[in-house]
Amino acid sequence: MPNVIAHSLFTEFDINLFKAGKHYRLYEKFGSHPLNLNGVNGTYFAVWAPSAKQVSVIGDFNHWVDGEFKLKVRWDASGIWEGFIPYVGKGNLYKYKIHSTINNYISEKADPYAKRSEHPPKTASAIWIDNYQWNDKSWLDIRKNYNALDAPFSVYEVHLGSWKRKLEENRFLSYFELADELVSYVKAMNFTHVEFMPIMEFPYDPSWGYQITGYFAPTSRFGYPDEFKYLVDKLHQNNIGLLLDWVPSHFPEDAHGLGFFDGSHLYEHPDRKRGYHLDWKSLIFNYGRHEVRSFLISNALFWLDHYHADGLRVDAVASMLFLDYSRNEGEWEANIYGGNENLEAISFLKELNTEIYKSFPDVQSIAEESTAFPKVSSPVFLGGLGFGMKWMMGWMHDTLQYFSKDPIYRRFHQNDITFSLTYAFTENYMLPLSHDEVVYGKNSILGKMPGDEWQRFANLRLLYGYMFTHPGTKLLFMGGEFGQYQEWNFEKSLDWNLLDFEPHKNTQNYVAALNQFYKTTPALFEKGFSSDGFEWLNYEDATNSVIAFIRKGVKTENRVVVICNFTPNTLLNYRLGMPQKGKLKELFNSDAKEFGGSGLCNTKQINIKKIPWNGRNHSAEINLPPLGIIILNLQ
Repeated sequence: MPNVIAHSLFTEFDINLFKAGKHYRLYEKFGSHPLNLNGVNGTYFAVWAPSAKQVSVIGDFNHWVDGEFKLKVRWDASGIWEGFIPYVGKGNLYKYKIHSTINNYISEKADPYAKRSEHPPKTASAIWIDNYQWNDKSWLDIRKNYNALDAPFSVYEVHLGSWKRKLEENRFLSYFELADELVSYVKAMNFTHVEFMPIMEFPYDPSWGYQITGYFAPTSRFGYPDEFKYLVDKLHQNNIGLLLDWVPSHFPEDAHGLGFFDGSHLYEHPDRKRGYHLDWKSLIFNYGRHEVRSFLISNALFWLDHYHADGLRVDAVASMLFLDYSRNEGEWEANIYGGNENLEAISFLKELNTEIYKSFPDVQSIAEESTAFPKVSSPVFLGGLGFGMKWMMGWMHDTLQYFSKDPIYRRFHQNDITFSLTYAFTENYMLPLSHDEVVYGKNSILGKMPGDEWQRFANLRLLYGYMFTHPGTKLLFMGGEFGQYQEWNFEKSLDWNLLDFEPHKNTQNYVAALNQFYKTTPALFEKGFSSDGFEWLNYEDATNSVIAFIRKGVKTENRVVVICNFTPNTLLNYRLGMPQKGKLKELFNSDAKEFGGSGLCNTKQINIKKIPWNGRNHSAEINLPPLGIIILNLQ
């Protein structure tokens, strides 16, 4: 029997789609696929290397010897090398030994489509197949209700390697352990979704997963692929959606990765001005190459298909959209129209989102995009990029800047806390307090808060209350929910011991209660992306650093009044103009004693009287707690 038997999973139609950039299920063809061929168990391999003159599979099954298992190049000029190797199967380690036609370049590459990778720092691919039996059909049948734009959407962002560790063994939690501990925690905290920072295989821990080499393999740091499926399954069985951080913007130059794959610039753009990211010292995909577009779109769909992910948070979209992103004059070249837009990347993103929502209409695609690029979250057929949501980076920056100021100075910066509402409905915004805000000397969220200990925690509660009542969906990075003191350190566990101290435990309880209130208050989410769901009551009281607004649901009776007092001054009998005569009843108060507050609450029903105030015909007197937010039902 020959070492390599001619065999193919590709049809002529597959090849035509691949060349045209329209094949969106390449993971079913490329990579390593254990199968039985004419009664012989083995593995079929396929890899794209058009500039190669020889491609061999080397592995632990042949002592990594080059030339013994040579793949055959297809006759159709597709650049695909393929073949079936008998008696090689699940668990075997391998790489591709590629001899290039260019400068006699020789490389050993991991399989771009491998379903599993060796545990870093080792870099081989592993043949893998699993028969995991999913138990989340009931979730998949209803997840459209959880992912809808008029549903509550509260995300807990997690870095799996540092959320919690087995300290006595100095190791990560496994996927199995996370399925127990993380899932029960997220459920108890009442988040609707969890977002994992990149779990695709990556070689370098300090990259946090954003420098990917194994695009189709969940990292082996925490276990096997079927164990990751078990974690996803447990989330779904507890009605928790999963978002995956996905990185189509750049990839590392590691020798076993995608860079210079077959001796040519196969995946990266050949022009260094467009193919190299100066900040991240990484390569940029060639979005104009059809086969690369197919690779990336197939990868996005793979995680939605094989791992039942409920959405993708697409990293660093701004870096993809602009040719001059983080580049000085002379370091970039304009597009054919003389502009700075990356037309190929824009076209790719539109195609990506079109296919995502076509194949999985009940998921969400979310852009981390920091510029004023128009219509990021508008449908492609309306001229947009097609994302479902976009991170509201301006809100994050202005809000944290405002909260970091001593309250005595906040009256001079009222615009920082109100400006976001001038553009809040131009996109479907998600409000992020993410990992990027608690590293590199930026301090933890609690650490940004001014004042003594009581004031710092009161400020934190006020910040979160303001965030959860502001239009848009929510995202909070792990540790923020209990007031982590230290900056995030990817090499350490969160400081869970802080929960032994009352202020931190109270804060954790507060966030759980705030999540629950948000999820059960239609006025806070049914019209979260529409100006119809928001009305200012007062944004001009800079003297007292107070803002007040109404949030509205679909039904007329679903209305709440939100009032924020951004100073440590207690404001008794604070008069506020109201749109009508009626009554107010306090529903939620960040100053409640159970949350560590002073306990200044409006315990009695408040009557709205016909007393003109702030240009309105009616008004009411309300007690405002120090550094507090109160939410009242408007009847």
